[in-house]
Formats: sequence, C-alpha cells, structure tokens
Amino acid sequence: MISKAKIKFIRALEHKKARKEEGLFVAEGPKVVGDLMKVASPKIIVATDQWLGEQGDVLENKGIEIIPVCQEELAKVSFLQHPQQVLAVFNRNLSNYGDCLCNGGALLPALQLEGSNSLAIALDSVQDPGNLGTIIRIADWFGIERIYCSSDTVDAWNPKVVQATMGSIARVKISYCNLHDLLDEIESYNSSLSSSGKRFPVYGTLLDGKDITTQPLENHGLVIMGNEGNGISPDIAARVSHKLLIPNYPKGRETADSLNVAIATAITCFALRR
Repeated sequence: MISKAKIKFIRALEHKKARKEEGLFVAEGPKVVGDLMKVASPKIIVATDQWLGEQGDVLENKGIEIIPVCQEELAKVSFLQHPQQVLAVFNRNLSNYGDCLCNGGALLPALQLEGSNSLAIALDSVQDPGNLGTIIRIADWFGIERIYCSSDTVDAWNPKVVQATMGSIARVKISYCNLHDLLDEIESYNSSLSSSGKRFPVYGTLLDGKDITTQPLENHGLVIMGNEGNGISPDIAARVSHKLLIPNYPKGRETADSLNVAIATAITCFALRR
C-alpha cells in the first residue's frame, strides 16, 4: 500500500521546479523503466505484484524503496491515463545527462568529434514534450548519442517527454546549454584546421535552404532544429553553414505551411545517415 505522503511526493515531480529541487524524475511502464534500469538504479519503484514477480532477484540488494500496489493504487500516482504496471523514480544525474550550462570548451570535448559518423542534434526552443520525446527516440534510432538543448527548450525530465522516448532516453546524452557557445566552439575548431582538415558542418532546415535531396551531405555534423511555430531563431540561423530545405511534392502544389519538427528531424537525420 502506498501512503498519501508518498503519492503527494511523486505527483509533485510532474513540475519542473520540484524535479530540479529533488534531483529526480519519473518514468513509467515496463519498457521505459526497464531500459533506464540498465544504466541506473531507481530510488523508488511503485509496481504491481505481477511486474515485481517478473523481476526475480534483479531488485535485491540495490537499496531501492519498493512499494507494491494494486492497479487502483498505481492509478493514483501515475501520470498516464492507463497506468502500465510500474512507475519508478530516478536520479536526474544519470551518466548520460548534463544539467549545467556548458561553456569554456566543454561542448566539443563532450561531442568528441567521433570520427566520420559523429552526428549531434541541437534544439532551439522546442516547446512540446511529445516533440522532444520523439526527437530523442529518433536520435536513438539513427545512432545519434548527443542532443544539445537551448535553455528554453522543454525539460527533458518532464514525464510526458520521458514517456514519449519509449526508453530511448536511457541511451541519448542530453545537455542544456547556450547554443551560441556551442557554435562558437565549432567555429573555433573549424578555423583551427588546416586546408585538408575535416570540418564540422552545421546543418539547419530553413525555408531559404537548398533542396536536401540534391545536396552533398556529410555523415557527421550538428543538426539544428527550431521551435514548432517560429523555426530556428534568426541569430542561430545566421550561423548555419549548410541550409537545407525539405521539399514538398509535387512542387508548386498548395500544401501545409510546414512539417512537424520531429518529422523534419527524422527526414534530416535519414538524409545525413544515408
């Protein structure tokens, strides 16, 4: 049985302020919780007897507070319309996350410029939790291990974001930073190279870009994606070295004003990985 105080404590983690103060976030469902448990132990598990029974000895001797509940009790603490057997509370300081603003040469070493296959994503004021969660899932699918978020991008530890990742949040490194600092470091790195050095391109999808299907693309670089309503901010767009356009078909046909940012991210990542 779960106490009212514990329900209140976990429900408070729906809010960014509480998540930051406590250093915790909530994950739900066997898939998401299971993937996160591969990289970190939760502090609290609230789960049905069925789920707990399936774990065997996995949870023993790990210092986890385990609270068995019935489905009705789980519904009282869950953020989902249809709770999925287990809810877990994790520390935010997982090894794949970065809370602090990155500066002073901290970004590119983290990016590591991992050979010819090093791709990273930068998000400029993405606001919708579902979009961020889907982008994290897309990054995982295409082997992109790092996402840099502007300070006004939605919190990656929001329960809706965590759920939308479907477990991919356990495998993608996420940092919040000043995107201008990141771009400064990339420009400095590129300037330091000899004429034969392999530069780190900065891609962005923009209405004045060139058709992505006709452009020579590298399998490495930084992909910047913008806000749902306004796209990439003008000051960041001015620093994009490779401006790309995802064309509609057939050309000249009246169509939607724009693509959803997560869909645009998937198309761009596929084009670069191709």
